[in-house]
Amino acid sequence: MDACFTAFDKDGDGYLSLAEFELICRALFRNDRGKIYTLEKKQLNEIYNIFDWKGDGKIDREEFEMCWNRWIKICCRPKSAFLIVDVQNDFITGSLNIKQCAAQHDGSEVIEPINRLLETVQFDAVFYSLDWHPVDHVSFIDNLHLREVDSSSEISKEAAQVYDTVTFKGPPLLSQRLWPRHCIQDSWGAELHKDLKIINNAIKVYKGTNPEVDSYSVFWDNKKLQDTTLSSQLQETGATDIYICGLAYDVCVGATAVDALKSGYRTILIDDCSRGVDLVDIEKTKSTVIANNGVIVNSNQVKAMVEGKDRRPELGYKLALEIKQKFNTVDNNDKC
Repeated sequence: MDACFTAFDKDGDGYLSLAEFELICRALFRNDRGKIYTLEKKQLNEIYNIFDWKGDGKIDREEFEMCWNRWIKICCRPKSAFLIVDVQNDFITGSLNIKQCAAQHDGSEVIEPINRLLETVQFDAVFYSLDWHPVDHVSFIDNLHLREVDSSSEISKEAAQVYDTVTFKGPPLLSQRLWPRHCIQDSWGAELHKDLKIINNAIKVYKGTNPEVDSYSVFWDNKKLQDTTLSSQLQETGATDIYICGLAYDVCVGATAVDALKSGYRTILIDDCSRGVDLVDIEKTKSTVIANNGVIVNSNQVKAMVEGKDRRPELGYKLALEIKQKFNTVDNNDKC
């Protein structure tokens, strides 16, 4: 830390100016092939001001200690979790085979690149999520007769078809997309695909177990009434980065990525390890992730990122914003 500060304090005045801090960022945000990533000027200024927590327009050694410990070290040595979402039989060859949806994606195509990552990348934790529905689940179109559709629903109970969205009576009102019956607890359709590699010490997370509410995200049900075990288990591993992929890109994978970003994690979506339902919705998912300082990569880029050899400025900016949010709630005396 001291050597880094001294090396970039070019004028030797005992402080880091914005120009000197920019040199640190140029050294920090690069990949193992020599490419230097450029921070946007506005983001650079914002990050600099976050670590200039004394507000005097310069970063001294005390301020740099916090910058080093909470930001630079994590950017260089992240703790990475791999979250594989719903690679289950029903979504690949079963009752909700996504190949029959608008995008006509083949869900089995995610298995080979996911297995390759599991075999070649040393993640700090690996999670598999499973849709795990009771037989009377609210999302199944053949359970439509079990609940009252509200008069405000754009589609009536009589006219509703698979993939339509109806509004069930409350309170509160519930907007629900209708799916074929799928991933019934303890059924073949709910099992992880036989060709998917299951590693030792991996953690399985079950979602969608409440019959009255769907659960796309692996973090929460769709009403945000109840969380899964994922948040506490991520905290136990000390994860800073979450690599997310699986089925379906624009439904459960996308919802999980959004919740990961909201929960403060540096979030990476693996494009070639995900397949989806609707091409337009997949693009919307990508745009949402990027707009919230997430990153979308291909599987061949993951290893270098996990090893801290490919350090993306978007993730550095995301981390800085989280640090800002946290130390807005503490005294300056506690910041180091």
